Amino acid sequence: MRHRGRRPQGRHGLDGTPGLHPLYQAGHEASAVSEWRELHRSVASRYGLATVHDRDVLIYCISQCMAALNEGRTVSRTLRFKAHDLLVATNRQASGQGYKLLKDALRRLQGTQIETNIRQGGKEYFRVFGLIESAEIVRETRDGRMQDVEITLSDWVFDAIENNHVLTLNKEYFFLRKPLERRLYELARKHCGSQPKWKCGLELLRDKCGSGSTTKEFRRLLSKIIEDDSTHDHLPDYLMSIEGNNVVFRPKAAEAVVALPFQALRFKKIETHDEARRLAPGWDVYVLEKEWRSWVYDKAIDVKDADKHFLAFCKNRGAYKH
Repeated sequence: MRHRGRRPQGRHGLDGTPGLHPLYQAGHEASAVSEWRELHRSVASRYGLATVHDRDVLIYCISQCMAALNEGRTVSRTLRFKAHDLLVATNRQASGQGYKLLKDALRRLQGTQIETNIRQGGKEYFRVFGLIESAEIVRETRDGRMQDVEITLSDWVFDAIENNHVLTLNKEYFFLRKPLERRLYELARKHCGSQPKWKCGLELLRDKCGSGSTTKEFRRLLSKIIEDDSTHDHLPDYLMSIEGNNVVFRPKAAEAVVALPFQALRFKKIETHDEARRLAPGWDVYVLEKEWRSWVYDKAIDVKDADKHFLAFCKNRGAYKH
């Protein structure tokens, strides 16, 4: 059993705006069109709909933007990063196959279009937008491995970032391989948060998860996830229980689940992240930064110089070992 902290660490995701229904294909296979209550219509390109695992790319991009904002730096819709950093941060294999799957994910994210009908003030507004506007592999090695990737986020995603419509996700989220487990965790983070509990009707929860299962089958799937979690403790932050025709979510820790205080430790030198990459090659420095902040917070360490303290942490971590 892995030891896990009970605080969300290091990743951010869209909070479901607009609406509360999933905009992603629940499984790996993508159908041509999926609809939710006539409010959202997701139209796939020839590469298929973006999957829940493709969303990792968006979460990674959002994390980079949020880290920059928390440090007082300006952000833009276009991000450039090392493909290897993304693969490591999102628990993907850093191999030729891993890079191929990442390229496929970029195709689906760029090709998936979302159509919405929003009713406001007696009028209905129609809007169509993509998940990412474009993706470019800036450099690629002879064996097919991407080195630098450049992604331009859609206006919808970037607006959510600028307006702080994001939720902190536990880094263990990326170890959840079942799409249903991921969706349940996202809903728990949004609706339960630090409350003692959140109760949702079984049929409504099924709809929020975008599941096509019958209510009986959905209950069976939830029961299996609850049973597995009681044995392996693999679900981050929240416990689930089925009580009658309701599903109840409760924080696993007695304390409230809250975001880490990013504002408390500000870097003063713009070259700190570059120096961190030199001291800990192969690691995603933003993942290291979140781990460092969590460690400082949990241990109540009095940090006098954030730059020096973080770099010492990176030096101690050393190079990433495959």
